[in-house]
Amino acid sequence: MLSECHTCALSPAASFSPVVRFTIILLVVSLVLSTLWLSDAHGSRHRWNNASLRPPTHEKLWKWEASLPQHDPDLAFPEGRTGRYVKFSNQALRLGWNNCFNEVLMNSHLAYMSEPCLCACNCMVFQPYYWGGHYPWPSSQRADYFRTTTPLNALLSGPAAGRPWEAGDNAPRAVSESYFDMICPDSERRKISTAQVKPRLRHSEGIVVFQEWMKVLSEAPERCVEVVPGPWAEDDHPQVFDLWLFGSRRIVSLWEEFAQSPTSRLLGPSKIVEAAVARNRRLFLPPRGSSRRDPFPRMLAMHLRRGDYREACLEFARYGSTFYSWNLLPFLPDQFTPLPEGHPDRVARVMEHCLPDRDAVVRKVKQAKAEYLQTREHPAAKVDILFILTNEHDAWLEELKDALLREDRWRIVTSRELQLDAEQTEVSMAVDMEIARRAAVFIGNGWSSMTSNIIHARLVNGLHPHINNRFF
Repeated sequence: MLSECHTCALSPAASFSPVVRFTIILLVVSLVLSTLWLSDAHGSRHRWNNASLRPPTHEKLWKWEASLPQHDPDLAFPEGRTGRYVKFSNQALRLGWNNCFNEVLMNSHLAYMSEPCLCACNCMVFQPYYWGGHYPWPSSQRADYFRTTTPLNALLSGPAAGRPWEAGDNAPRAVSESYFDMICPDSERRKISTAQVKPRLRHSEGIVVFQEWMKVLSEAPERCVEVVPGPWAEDDHPQVFDLWLFGSRRIVSLWEEFAQSPTSRLLGPSKIVEAAVARNRRLFLPPRGSSRRDPFPRMLAMHLRRGDYREACLEFARYGSTFYSWNLLPFLPDQFTPLPEGHPDRVARVMEHCLPDRDAVVRKVKQAKAEYLQTREHPAAKVDILFILTNEHDAWLEELKDALLREDRWRIVTSRELQLDAEQTEVSMAVDMEIARRAAVFIGNGWSSMTSNIIHARLVNGLHPHINNRFF
């Protein structure tokens, strides 16, 4: 259900010795393998809801992407056969969706800001999402582990997935991999290895990393550029914007420009996600309530990652990890500072916030609701709908719901209760995120890439003051 790999909140690798770096890699692999096992053993929530569902083919959506109007070689510059293209073949594959989502958006912003000869920016190549261990269908329904994909436009809408830029913006629209292969045959591509650029940026602030890559792409004279990963032995995370950047405070320097960029401002839910939210709207309303009533101004959404997350939280504690990515923005409340190495309470303090117990969750919900209502000008404002984004499916969740209802009169809905068809099931993580984006109040997990991307969307749309975004 919740698709993300939380290993990405570890402290920057550059601060470790080679031996420790190797140990971290082994731990990450172990965590990923355990997550794979848990996903296969426990399954997706929707297998219980509707065992007759089968993985969608997305045939119509694949055809729609292939027929986008920018896939025409005869178009005038800056598109067509004279346009300039950049493909990030070093983009992460088979991680959780939200770790890949981070990178997709930042790569799109980078391509947009790179302007060779100040004439037009590079056209980015959008790629499908390659599933890893969180595939929401039984392994028996997965024909090929390494080539199981979902169209990007099933997960999001916006320029990063080939949608138009704003009116009057002459930036070229993003194109698909297959079109890039046709318009830029391999013999005509300049391949830039990350090993040529990243070593000198290892400890740099995010804005410096961005500007250096923007310079590299802008100064490349070739029409077709492909960024490729350097040798694994030299860089085990060869993305332009890697987990060591997203998992450190160096990322914060990119916020202002990125939040104001058209990549962020024009980002939206896919049609599949929008349909899923509309379909489940009634679950948030009283049985006799008006179907036209908007539930979101009365909603508190919270992200509770559990189950396979315990081991990840322990790793964050052992390595003194900070919050992840945009969760680190200093103007947000509930910030967390790791205790120093050797402190007897270091692990316990992380676990309080990363894997809160039932009583801690109840207290946080009560606090967030009260502080939000204090900021409301209308005395009749209410928050009485609670949406829980979670992969929990044991008795603990029912016990939590009972405890919450003893404290307040909530209408509670969880991820597991959403009614989704096959296409919506495959992108259920994006459905959860869109509901959380619209909620009046959101409580997230600071080490989570999913929480970080929800925070990004809520802040960019301008409807949610900082006090409405909280952490356990």
